[in-house]
Order: sequence, then C-alpha cells, then structure tokens
Amino acid sequence: MNAYHTRRGGRWRSSVPLIGIALFFMNPAPALAGMPTVLLTDMARMRIQTISFFLLGLLLSSKLIQWIWNSLGKDFTLLPRLSYFKALGVVTMWGLLFVLVLTMISGARELMTPGAWEKKGSTYRLAEPPKEGAPSTDDSTENARYTKLEGLRRALWEYADTHHGQFPKDRDTPDIPAEKWRLPDVSGLRYVYGGGLEAGQKPAGAPSMPLAYEPEYYDSGRLVLFTDGHIGRLQKGELDRTLRAEKR
Repeated sequence: MNAYHTRRGGRWRSSVPLIGIALFFMNPAPALAGMPTVLLTDMARMRIQTISFFLLGLLLSSKLIQWIWNSLGKDFTLLPRLSYFKALGVVTMWGLLFVLVLTMISGARELMTPGAWEKKGSTYRLAEPPKEGAPSTDDSTENARYTKLEGLRRALWEYADTHHGQFPKDRDTPDIPAEKWRLPDVSGLRYVYGGGLEAGQKPAGAPSMPLAYEPEYYDSGRLVLFTDGHIGRLQKGELDRTLRAEKR
C-alpha cells in the first residue's frame, strides 16, 4: 500500500509543472491598445507581390521546359535528360537575353527618334506634342507667360460670347479685371491690345489677326493671341509684318 501511494504521489508531483504551464497559457494577460505593429508600405507590398508573381512564373516555366525536354528525350535518345535546376538555369539565361535585346531596341529607338519618347516610371511612352505656342522648355517664366495669356484669352472669349462675338474696344472695360492685362512679372507692363475686333475675324490671305500680344520685353519673342483663339510666338519682324498686313 505504501509503495502504491508513493508511485501515485510521484506521478502527481511530476504533472504539477505541466498543469501550471497549461494554466498559464490558458489565462493570457490582456493586450494593451496601441501596441506597435510592423507593416509594409503600399509600395513595398506591391513590389513584393510583383516579384513573387514573376518568381512563381519563372519556377513554373522551368518545370514546363523540363517536362517538354524530357518528353522529347523519349523519342530522341540523343537528348540528355534535363534536371529541374538545369531547366531553371536555361529559363533564367533566356530571360536575361530577352531583357538585353529589348534594352538594345529601346536604345536604338531613342537614337533614331531623339526626343520622341519620354520616361514614364520604368518604361517609355511617346511624348505628347506641345500645343501651338506653348513653351517647349520647363522654364518657369515661359510657363507663366503662356498661362497668363491663356487666362486673358478665356476672359476675352467670355466677353465676346455675351456681346455677339465682339471684343472690348479697349483694355479699360470693367468686364475684364485689370490684372488680366498685366504681364506675369514685376514690370507692371500690360499686353498690347487691338480693340474693336470680332472673334474669328481675319484679313484676306491671312490666317487670323493679332488680338493681344506682349510688348517688346522678352528676348525669346512675343506671345501673340489671335482672333481665332490660338496663341503663337512671333519674333519682332514677323509681328510687324503681320500688323502691316492687318492695316491693309
């Protein structure tokens, strides 16, 4: 009887640590709000998804190449048996070769048509042709000049829409704010304006007539707003000839 109780008591004492560990994990401490969580950014998650997709495609393509090669080996006994790792090397090598060829094609395309392609992310696309009269550079002054004259064009056409196609007789009309007539700089100069014209008006043999244009202030020519609504850039001699043709 004593030996029985001794063995039973020993088994009980050996089970106490296990029971204590089980009770500890069954009664966890409450989690505190605001605990830090490490997460990937949206860009990093998209890149990992893209890499994993192409990696899966590479592995599946290698398995397909191995199966096709070994299937041909049943009919053509001269072909050696291809292992999976060798098939993986073949697919990787051909993939790198295609990347090299496509890079050479892109370089040759850019050399043959310089400026026709612009970088968009990791690829290239056809560059959009600039609007007539729009600045061809990214110079902030050029952009400001074109944007300011475009604002004057909208104001003049809104006036013409409510006055039977007639533009204002002069720059002092209250319907157009005085700020619209000023150049986009600190000079305080105003656009030269030919009043009394109509929308779409043009002399015989000429495409259209200058409606408003910059004074002789900039070195890169003068932006001119024509009566047909387009904005062009004319040098001093060109603008003088156009104005003389208009007077005729």
